[in-house]
Amino acid sequence: MKNYGTINAGVIGRSGGISSVARFNDGKSIRSFKDGAIATGATFLVSELEKREPQIKQPLTSITYTRDVPIKVGGGWVEYVSAMNIDFGVTGGSGNGTVSAPGANGSPIVQMNLEKDMFGAHVFSTILRVPFVDMQRMQVTGKSLDALLTDGVRLTYDKHMDENAYLGLSEYGTTGLANNANVTAANADMNAGGTSRKWSDKTPDEILNDINQAITAVWTACGYDRAAIPNHILIPYEQYTQIATSKVSQYADKTILEFLLDNNISKLNGQALLIEAAVQCKGAGAGSTDRMIVYCHNEKYLALEELVPLTRTMTQPNIEALAYDSVYMANISELEIFYNQTIRYVDGI
Repeated sequence: MKNYGTINAGVIGRSGGISSVARFNDGKSIRSFKDGAIATGATFLVSELEKREPQIKQPLTSITYTRDVPIKVGGGWVEYVSAMNIDFGVTGGSGNGTVSAPGANGSPIVQMNLEKDMFGAHVFSTILRVPFVDMQRMQVTGKSLDALLTDGVRLTYDKHMDENAYLGLSEYGTTGLANNANVTAANADMNAGGTSRKWSDKTPDEILNDINQAITAVWTACGYDRAAIPNHILIPYEQYTQIATSKVSQYADKTILEFLLDNNISKLNGQALLIEAAVQCKGAGAGSTDRMIVYCHNEKYLALEELVPLTRTMTQPNIEALAYDSVYMANISELEIFYNQTIRYVDGI
C-alpha cells in the first residue's frame, strides 16, 4: 500500500525520490518537489503483472469562494482598491424641514459628505519547475509534466483565494467573510427549555426563528432597503447535514432545510434564500462556537477582486537545476465589505 500525504482537506499521492517537507495553511505537512529531485519516470514504470489506472488521482479538496463571494475581474497591478461613500443631509430633515409656504425667503439646502474606503491588494506568486530529464521521460509515457504541475499551481491559487475570502491573511492584518471585527455578532437564542443554543437541541420552528431574527436584524440595519435583504446563509457542515436530512416531523415529507427555505423572511419579500455549508464557519464564533453567517450576496455590498487573474507571466531555462522555470502571478484584493450592516454573525448554533 502506497503512503499518501495531505493538502488541507485533500489527498495527494507521493512519488519516490521526493525530498523536503512543505506546509500549507492548515499546518499539515505534504511532500514537495525540490530542485527537480523527483524520479517521475519511475512512477510510470509498469510491471508485467500490473494494470495501470489511466486516470491520475488528484487531491480531494473543497473550493467554495466563487460560490459565496462575488468576484470582480480587472484593474491591473495596483496596490489599493478604493470605494467612495456618500452621505446626504438637508436642513431641518426631509420631513417637516422641506415644507415651503408662499412668500418664503429660503429653502433648505441638500448637502453631501464624501469619504473613501481603501482596501489592500497583494501579489500572488509561485514558480512551476519542470526538470528537463523528467520532461523527456514523461514523453515516453504520453503524459505532460507541465500540465500536471499546472494543476498543482491552480490548486495552490484556489486554496489561497479560499483563505483570503473567508479568513483573510492574518500575517498581513486582513480578515474575511467569517471573521470581520466590524460585523455585528450575536448569540443564537436559547431553546424552549433554556438549556442550549445549538440547532441539534432545537425544533425546526426554533431554528427558523434564529434565521428570521438574523435576516430581520440585517434588513433593519439597512433601513429596510429591499435590495439589501439577506439572500445567503453559511453554516458548518454538521448543522447543514442535520437540517438537510432531518424531517420537520415524523408525519411530514419535507426536510428542515426545505421548511426553512419556504418560510423565511427573505423569500416572503421576494429574495430567494440560499443556505450552504462552509468549513470556515466551524468554531468561528465567540468562544470557538459554531457561527452562522447571514448576508446579502451582491457585488454592491461585498466583493473580491482578481485585479490581474492568475497568469503565466514568464518562462526561462534554469541551468543550475537543469529545468525550465515558469512564474505564475496574480494581483488580488482583500475581501471588500462596502456595507458592514449587510452581514450578521449568529454564534452558538
